[in-house]
Amino acid sequence: MKSLLFVVVSFFLAATAGAQWQSTTYALRAGWNSIYLHGDATHATPSALFAAFPAVTEVWRWNPNPTQVQFITSPLIPSAGTAEWSVWKSDGTASSLGQMIGQAAYLVKCSAAANVTLAQRVLPPSASWVRNGANLLGFPSRLNGSVFPTFSSYFATYPAAIASNVKIYKYVGGELGPGNPLQVFTPATERLDRNQAYWFDSKVVGNFYAPVEISLSNGSGLDFGRIGSTITVRLLNRSAVASTVTIAPVASAAAPVGQEGVTAAVPVTRRIFNAGTASWTETPISVAYNEVVGPNASIELSFGIDRGAASMTGAAADAFFASVLRFTDSAGLYDILLPVTARKASLAGLWVGDVQVNGVESKTVGHSGQNTSRSYPLRYIIHVDQAGVARVLSQVFMGMLATEPRRLGLCTAEGTLDPANKAGASRIVAAHMPLDRVLDVGTGSFALGGSLTRTISTPFNDPTSPFVHQYHPDHDNKSGSTPLVSGQESYDLSRLVTFDFAATAPEGTSATGYGSSLIAGTYSEVITGLRKDSLTLTGSFELRRVSEIGTLNP
Repeated sequence: MKSLLFVVVSFFLAATAGAQWQSTTYALRAGWNSIYLHGDATHATPSALFAAFPAVTEVWRWNPNPTQVQFITSPLIPSAGTAEWSVWKSDGTASSLGQMIGQAAYLVKCSAAANVTLAQRVLPPSASWVRNGANLLGFPSRLNGSVFPTFSSYFATYPAAIASNVKIYKYVGGELGPGNPLQVFTPATERLDRNQAYWFDSKVVGNFYAPVEISLSNGSGLDFGRIGSTITVRLLNRSAVASTVTIAPVASAAAPVGQEGVTAAVPVTRRIFNAGTASWTETPISVAYNEVVGPNASIELSFGIDRGAASMTGAAADAFFASVLRFTDSAGLYDILLPVTARKASLAGLWVGDVQVNGVESKTVGHSGQNTSRSYPLRYIIHVDQAGVARVLSQVFMGMLATEPRRLGLCTAEGTLDPANKAGASRIVAAHMPLDRVLDVGTGSFALGGSLTRTISTPFNDPTSPFVHQYHPDHDNKSGSTPLVSGQESYDLSRLVTFDFAATAPEGTSATGYGSSLIAGTYSEVITGLRKDSLTLTGSFELRRVSEIGTLNP
C-alpha cells in the first residue's frame, strides 16, 4: 500500500448538461433555400421548431458521404431515401430528419418568404471537406456593417476551395432548376453569407472553416464543469500577415422552454504567465481585449474561472452558468463563438492540505510577540459529505472497497479495503493527530466565507500523548504496575482548531479553481493541558480537493 505524504491530483472536467444559447434569424425566400446551423437545435423536433413558421414546408439535411458520386454540372438534387439526405415535411409524409444538429447544412423549402428564427446551443466551429463528391458547407464569416467578406478574401489561405476549376453554387429561392441553385462565377465580388450553405466541388480534404484555426484542450468548448480550473485555447493564424484577434464576452440568450435555465454568465478570467514571479496573473474578462497572432504562427491562451465571484457564491447548489466568448479579427473576415459553461461546485469530497503556522503566543515575561522565525506545516485531512458535514480525519484510505459492488472509495480503516487490491490503494496521514480520529462534532461549516471549529482531544493515557513515554519509568503513567489518573504524571490535552475560510481567493492564492479545487483561509489553535495556561497558535492554510467522493466509509 502506498503511504502518501504529498498528494498530486489531476482534476477531470465534469460534463455539463446545460447549454448557452444564441438565436439566428434566416431570411428565406419562397422556394428552395440553403441555411447553415453553426449551433445545435436538437432541443426540439423540426415540427416544434417550425410550428411558428407555417411557410416552411420541407427541411433536408445534407449528410456528408466521402463515397458519393461527385456532381459535374450542378449540385445533387435532393432525393429522399438516400444516405446523403434526411428529410422532414410539414405534412407528415417524410420524417427521417428527427433533429437539427449543429455544424450542418440544410435545404429549406418555403411556400412564401419568411424570417425564421432558431434558438441554438453554441458549438465550437468545425468543417469537414471530402475529396470525392460535393461539399455543402457554411462558414462563420463576419458581418461588417451590412456586408460580408468576399469569397476571395475569406478563402485566401485556402485557395483550393475557390480555384478556377471549382464550381460553387448558391440557392436563391424558387423551384429547383437552371435558376436555382446559381453558380458563383466571381469570387472576388461574391459575399460569403454566414447563414447560407454553399455547394463546393473542390477536390480537397481538410478542416478549413476560417482563416484562423481554434483548438481547445476541451473539445466541447470552455466547459469548466463543477471542478474545472483552466482551459487552453490555441489560435493558429493561417495568413501571411499578422492578425489582431478581438476576444469579447457575450451573454447567453435565454434558454428555450423546457431547457435548463442559465443563472448568470461564467466569470471567466484571462490568465497570463509572469516569468519574473513564475506565477499566473488573472484578470476577469468583462470587456473585449486583443491578442496579436503573427503571420503563419500560433499562440496559446489560458482561461480560468473565478468561482469565488459573487455571482457563483450566491447561487443555489448546482446552479448552471453559461456565456460565450466571441472571436473576431482585424481583417473583418470571421466571427466565431465559443461556448463557456460551468456549474456551481459542491464542496463534497476529500480535501487535503497544510496549515502554515507562523504565530505562537509567547508566555515569556517581557516578550509579547508571537511571530515565528519561519512557518512550520501541519497536515490536515477534511472530508465533506453530500449533506455538508465536515469531518477532520487523522488518516484516510483511497482504494477499492471490500463491499459489493467493489468500487473506488474512501475509508478510515484499512480493513474496509478489498484485500486483493490493497497494492493499488493509498493512505494519507496527518501525523500530528492522535490515531484513528474522525472528528465531526463542533461548530460552523465547511464553506466559502464560513468557519469550522473542531476539538482534537488527546487523553492523558493515549499512546500519542507527549507526556507518555512507553520505555521511561518516570513517564509511563504508572506507579509500579498501577495506572495513574489524569494530572498525576500525564495530562489530558485539548486542541481547539478553527478554520476561517476566505470568501474569495486570498492574496497570493490563485483565483482559478478557488472554491472548487482549492480553498484557503486563516487558522487558529488553542492548546490547553500542555502547561498551566493555554497557548494560541495562528497561521494560514490551503486545502486542495483530491476526490469528489462524498461518502466516507468506516
